[in-house]
Amino acid sequence: MDEILKDITAAMEAVSAQEEKMALRTGGPLPSPKALEDIMELVKAVIFPRYYGGAAGIAKDIANLYGLLMPQTGSAIAEAFIKKLPEIKSLLLTDIEAVAHNDPAVSSFSEVVFCYPAIQVMLHYRTAHALLELGTPVIPRILTELAHSATGIDIHPAAKIGAYFGIDHGTGVVIGETCVIGDHVMLYQGVTLGARNFKYDDKGNPLQVPRHPILEDNVTVYSNTSILGRVTIGHDSIIGGNIWLTHDVPPGTRLLQSKAVTVPEFSDGGGI
Repeated sequence: MDEILKDITAAMEAVSAQEEKMALRTGGPLPSPKALEDIMELVKAVIFPRYYGGAAGIAKDIANLYGLLMPQTGSAIAEAFIKKLPEIKSLLLTDIEAVAHNDPAVSSFSEVVFCYPAIQVMLHYRTAHALLELGTPVIPRILTELAHSATGIDIHPAAKIGAYFGIDHGTGVVIGETCVIGDHVMLYQGVTLGARNFKYDDKGNPLQVPRHPILEDNVTVYSNTSILGRVTIGHDSIIGGNIWLTHDVPPGTRLLQSKAVTVPEFSDGGGI
């Protein structure tokens, strides 16, 4: 066994040059996934103290949050993030209202907080977006991926999402990096706000340019619709389900899929 371990260790070392080329070794401390999970639990406790807060109170939870966040981000970013907590909470309260007011099955705001995946994913997204705006690398993506794994909703932390944002059901929703979403927007399950194609530099690397949709205020997009590219969906528009959309839509549009066609019943292969 000693000889096998020696050979495998030598083989692993032999490919270290490729690891260096990919810059996988940062030379600095890496984020702790476990610490980030604990940080999100404390963010949840601070935002929703009546539901998830500790017995010691919100001040203690904020102090503990700062203590956990500081080694991951540095003291300046940790302090700046703590100052953003009231803004994050205010936006999340609008998201709760949006979900509650768009789903007759909701019996109370408490049900939305406890049971609806949209609020879990928006808690992670709004936290991650704030950290990204403060200049935090990598960690925002880890936070949104934690929510993605738990809910099936994939929101890039760099996307810009306004107030009163709602997602009904949510499974399979994808919101790309350069999306811009206004206020009072509602998405249903399976909606993709994605890129249509990519532009490359002279070395063949994808360029960081706006490539995802803009949804203006008061837009509703129904299930399993894909809106691709840097297109604008005008305010107060309704986009129906199962639509593939790659062009701008003017304000106030109702865009629906063609109605299903009823055909005579087939038997013994007839009509095929």
